[in-house]
Amino acid sequence: MDPSTAAVGAAEFRELYRRLRRNRPDGALAELTPERVAAAAREVRAGLRVSLAAPVETGPGPDNPEPAVHRMTGAVAGRVPDEGLDFARDHIAMNVHGDADSHLDALCHVVYDGTLYGGVDADTLTAHGAEALSVDLVRDGIVGRGVLLDVPRLRNVPWLEPGEQVGAEELAAAEAAQGVRVGPGDLLFVRVGHRRRRAERGPWDATKARAGLHPDAMEFLAERRVVALGSDGNNDAAPSPAESVDYPVHVLAVHAMGLHLLDYLQFEDLVPLCVRERRWSFLCVIAPLRLPRATGSPVNPIAIL
Repeated sequence: MDPSTAAVGAAEFRELYRRLRRNRPDGALAELTPERVAAAAREVRAGLRVSLAAPVETGPGPDNPEPAVHRMTGAVAGRVPDEGLDFARDHIAMNVHGDADSHLDALCHVVYDGTLYGGVDADTLTAHGAEALSVDLVRDGIVGRGVLLDVPRLRNVPWLEPGEQVGAEELAAAEAAQGVRVGPGDLLFVRVGHRRRRAERGPWDATKARAGLHPDAMEFLAERRVVALGSDGNNDAAPSPAESVDYPVHVLAVHAMGLHLLDYLQFEDLVPLCVRERRWSFLCVIAPLRLPRATGSPVNPIAIL
């Protein structure tokens, strides 16, 4: 059986979790040294920049039952004074961890066996916000060498179908096919084609069926010592291949390894630039909002080639 589609039993998952578990105060960010950030800046050659985020959606859908709310609070047509000064103003509210909008998961996002990453007590999650491991941990941004692995391109398909999974062997195969290698301190982005399928086929209930990584893919990330993982889907596949764990990649990445995850990005603007420039690595700047006690943040990563 292809290891990237094999079911993962409860005991097997626990053993994988044990192998991958780390205990560093700032998680995988320890790999992002000043020297590696400086080296990543040398990825900029053509001066091209592109967003890896999807537009925030304010309309409901099967994958977005609680869409962001955007309302105008200042000057609008019909209420603009003929003389003097006024301002256009607006209010935005959103469910950060939904299945439509691009967002970053803080290290306090995943509760597993009553704890957060590094064994931090989950009681640090209070009614007023997270007292530990909040998104404030990355208030200075995550800046490094980004690498995009395009799995549909490897398979010669436009996208992976919901439920399909990507394992460690296929990530290595995508590396070889694209002539790039993921290394220590890198920000790894894995395209499964979720955004393109959604754009062409329409949204669906992604909680029940979506393409994503198989748990064994996390061993690839651990071996390569990456700092962050992003996907154009949820990173986790659905249905889950792991017995009794609905989001095994989230548990392994955030809770065991201390990786910041980026969910529901979009790579459809980046791929043509990578093809044109004949390279799949770039400088990437991830700048979450300054939300001191939040479990995540809307995010607009910028790739610079």
